[in-house]
Amino acid sequence: MAKAEQIKALIRCHAEGDDTRFYAVAIQVAAQAARSGQGNFAQELRDLVDKAKTQSKVALARSPRPVPLAQPRGELAGLLNVGYPKTRLTDMALSETLAERLERVIREQRQRERLRSHGFSPLRRLLLIGPPGTGKTMTASALAGELGLPLFTIQLDGLITKFMGETAAKLRIVFEAIAETRGVYFFDEFDALGSERGTGNDVGEIRRVLNSFLQFLELDDSDSLVIGATNHVGLLDEALFRRFDAVLDYELPTPAIAAEVMMARLALLETTALDWDAATSSAEGLSHAELTRACEQAAKDALLNDTTVLETGGLVAALNERRMMRR
Repeated sequence: MAKAEQIKALIRCHAEGDDTRFYAVAIQVAAQAARSGQGNFAQELRDLVDKAKTQSKVALARSPRPVPLAQPRGELAGLLNVGYPKTRLTDMALSETLAERLERVIREQRQRERLRSHGFSPLRRLLLIGPPGTGKTMTASALAGELGLPLFTIQLDGLITKFMGETAAKLRIVFEAIAETRGVYFFDEFDALGSERGTGNDVGEIRRVLNSFLQFLELDDSDSLVIGATNHVGLLDEALFRRFDAVLDYELPTPAIAAEVMMARLALLETTALDWDAATSSAEGLSHAELTRACEQAAKDALLNDTTVLETGGLVAALNERRMMRR
């Protein structure tokens, strides 16, 4: 039978999640049982270990999970927010071209080991450009959700300081985290870091920050995804575009996509009386986020009036109000 020390070792390995050591101790127990004449028990134990190893490999292949990171600690605590999104690409209303490009990113990430074994790097540095509310932030969540990775959002207010050299030092800490913990790292309002070096209001510190970012990005060869997003692509330095693997262009929704966004958000209400042509016409020029908020407003107005039937007038009014708020 197993010795007391072996039993304690098994419990410690289980508590620490050390499967490799756990199986090794179990095989030791089986060997000891065999030497004691308990051949059947020894063989059953070896079979159980082999079966457990196989099941673990299959489960990991089917549903990879990151090592949980409850919260960034130390200096990272003021630089990163972390979450584990459940968003998927199917939750988004995307153009066919954009959907295909994002699906390609996911496919390459899922087969990154195969690509690397042949000397190729998977798509992992993405620059998202386009008007506000068109799905850039949601894309970062969807990629994290599809790949089962944590989403780390860089807090620019904690990253950018007025003290010379401090921002570059904090950037180094962020890129060290990118190398150590696989995840999706999202730089929103990226133009704050990547503004063109030759602009009239440029100062030496901003140039140094951008140069540091370019160096860190070029040297980074981790398995993490690094995503930058901006509403002001014209402010970005040209050198940045060469450092990203792909630039994804987000546009205001077409009439077909606008209708898709509204139908999805109003799916729980009765919309058979809606004139979708009139609603889509009123939606012209609004972003995905604005369409969603207008639909929510119209839906809540209907529910507060004790009805689940949404009228065309209510939705059109909400869309027009959202457009007026832009001015």
